[in-house]
Amino acid sequence: MTYEEAMKYIHSVYWLGSKPGLSRTRELCAKLGNPEKDLRFVHIAGTNGKGSTAAMTASMLQQAGYRVGLYTSPFIYTFNERFQVNGENISNEDLCEIVEEIKPYADSMEDVPTEFELITAIAFRYFQKKQCDIVVLEVGMGGELDSTNVIPVPEVAVITAIGLDHTEYLGNTIGEIAKAKAGIIKEDGDVVIYGQDPEAEAVFEKVCAEKHARLYRPDYDSLNLVMRDLNGQMFDYDGYFNLKIPLLGTYQLNNAAVAIRTIQVLNQRGWYISDEAIRDGLSQTRWGGRMEVLHRHPNVIIDGSHNPHGIRATVESLHAYLGDEKLIILMGVMKDKDVVREMSFLCPLAREFITITPNNPARAMPAEDLAEELRQYTDVPVMAAGSIPEGCQVALTHAGRNGTVLVIGSLYQVGDVTREMRSLLGETETEN
Repeated sequence: MTYEEAMKYIHSVYWLGSKPGLSRTRELCAKLGNPEKDLRFVHIAGTNGKGSTAAMTASMLQQAGYRVGLYTSPFIYTFNERFQVNGENISNEDLCEIVEEIKPYADSMEDVPTEFELITAIAFRYFQKKQCDIVVLEVGMGGELDSTNVIPVPEVAVITAIGLDHTEYLGNTIGEIAKAKAGIIKEDGDVVIYGQDPEAEAVFEKVCAEKHARLYRPDYDSLNLVMRDLNGQMFDYDGYFNLKIPLLGTYQLNNAAVAIRTIQVLNQRGWYISDEAIRDGLSQTRWGGRMEVLHRHPNVIIDGSHNPHGIRATVESLHAYLGDEKLIILMGVMKDKDVVREMSFLCPLAREFITITPNNPARAMPAEDLAEELRQYTDVPVMAAGSIPEGCQVALTHAGRNGTVLVIGSLYQVGDVTREMRSLLGETETEN
């Protein structure tokens, strides 16, 4: 099987759709010999911050000398980045080999798996094959019925910030969404939560009590910002001083506190992650597409925030870094998102909006439709670009050397926009 054939099989219309339940994943894993039972996990759910928290946690574990698997979604640049071991993407050869192994089992199932269920089984088999010491496993959506939840009791279950997203599947209130996320809490497990939302915390406390699980929170009172600029942030936390992360965003300090608390719980469970590994792991974390500075002069900042909670946090961070500067906002969204609430957060920042259509035909809102929505909420100019390259070119031209372009609205456009921006700016790495 070639890489192209493997990808065609994974993305086949045969697997499309979202079907609640764990039965298909359990059946497929059983046919593979239950690779998930040979692995130990940090299982991460939440509305926002899952990926950043996962990346920081994996980086600290890697610096401690462990062989660390990292499973995330969606991908930004290449499908292979969804499966990483010590920061390296799965090779085309390994991916093809595992898809060939799984194919006859998946094809034989009466109730066929969804694409995400298929990909999750690939992840378990790959991490087993690579003999990972521990896997940082990001939930796809929700928690209780997410295919990743077939794992045994994890070393730590982590629940990051809760907000309203995927409401058609998870519920229309914070409490309902928190209940879905709390599904990853297992009997006699250890649980770290982001906290800071009383309604969500009450749900987690109740479920932990029912499951005899131990609940931990970060000590935000000890979290202190030392300095920040567009190159990164320095902070103190819980007896650690002058910790550095390259990730921008005021909210990333809270995510870092959650990741450190997770490492502390792992140490209590017999793992050994030294203070030096914590410090080095945080400073070496890489997580693209989240308040990422692609270029300076003009500033090009790309952020995959795609729900009201995430976009509000991004807006607060932009004020911290850029003050009251007005931005050229290059925006594309999925048509199933809460677009109206997103507008209310973004409009005060805008000097101009340029809309694009993300490369996701089934779910993307056309640029013209988004532009029409925006015009109802703002008096600044709004232009619908005919393509992503056109939108990038216009945004850079209108920003000039001293302006700022903010790219926001969907993770699905981050890879395409990043490649186009770097091509137009004639670079492959961030210029400082």
